[in-house]
Amino acid sequence: MTLILAAALASTGCARGKKPNAPPSGSMLSNLPFVYKMTVQQGNVITERMVNQIQLGMNREQVRFVLGTPLLSDMFHTDRWDYIYTIRRGHAPMETKRLTLWFEDDQLVSVEGFARPNPTEALAALEDETVIVEVPDWQDDRGIINRTLNAVGLETAD
Repeated sequence: MTLILAAALASTGCARGKKPNAPPSGSMLSNLPFVYKMTVQQGNVITERMVNQIQLGMNREQVRFVLGTPLLSDMFHTDRWDYIYTIRRGHAPMETKRLTLWFEDDQLVSVEGFARPNPTEALAALEDETVIVEVPDWQDDRGIINRTLNAVGLETAD
């Protein structure tokens, strides 16, 4: 009896190969170039302009204000923040941008990754950014009901 039980367990044990009736992991059509694949973005969107605004010596709150909350903050390495951004556009390979910030005594001491802070470019971008807003003169654009009441002689309090 024990021999039969051992043989049954051995024959149904760990199977390493694929099962013959297992469903395919992905559709065969998904690899064709005319099949639409949507763009998938994950992580913190960080531009070089944002990186240029950070400076060594900033505290954590100032860095968080500029770059946002880090995607990864390791509980064992609390002085390290990792900002990771990935994007896959259709059939193109995935693009990855990684930025690692190191702190000591709540002060930014090192920046590693796809971009380095350049404060002169940040100042130049601020100087070039001039916004001119033209405010049009007031026009009588009251609604049709107010215009009708004013035409009849019943003025409304605006």
